[in-house]
Amino acid sequence: MYKTFGKRLIDIVLSIVGIVVLSPVLLIVVAAIKLDSPGPVLFRQKRVGIGKSHFNILKFRTMRIDTPKDCPTHLLENPQQWITRVGRVLRKTSLDELPQIFNIFMGQMSVIGPRPALWNQYDLIEERDKYGANDVLPGLTGWAQINGRDELPIDVKAKLDGEYVQRMSFGFDVKCFFGTITSVLKHQGVVEGGTGAMKKEEEDR
Repeated sequence: MYKTFGKRLIDIVLSIVGIVVLSPVLLIVVAAIKLDSPGPVLFRQKRVGIGKSHFNILKFRTMRIDTPKDCPTHLLENPQQWITRVGRVLRKTSLDELPQIFNIFMGQMSVIGPRPALWNQYDLIEERDKYGANDVLPGLTGWAQINGRDELPIDVKAKLDGEYVQRMSFGFDVKCFFGTITSVLKHQGVVEGGTGAMKKEEEDR
């Protein structure tokens, strides 16, 4: 019942409330981006949705308009050189993700679920296939995000996404939701240069 009806209903309600309540914050961020650097306010990127279908995820633009397209941040050489001043703040606070409440409202995403992979992140997509994590709506946040986020290597992230699929319930979604708030406030797991940074750091020691 929850997976087929309740989860979507909660997504609709929370996205509408989010759009209304956060509208002043959205407007402030829009103004800050426009004042900081040339280019559009929103960044659209092709991501993998439920059943490995594709959709355009919405984010506030945090990088220069000449940044290489469809390349994960962790694969860029010296990622910091591409990130704008306002972008650094937005990424650190996760405010760049706020426009995804519109993706949630449109039914392309859920509040809680595996983070949507880039269309060309074939390694992550393949790993998620092992756990059925490509068969549910991707989320604004999820179990992997509160257990390491950018620091996690691909295989560990996919396994945690699979664990979420197995444990999906109202109670588990609530746990992920409040766990995300704690992680954001503590700035846990955000590493520019990104996926697998924890493993790379250990290998470099």
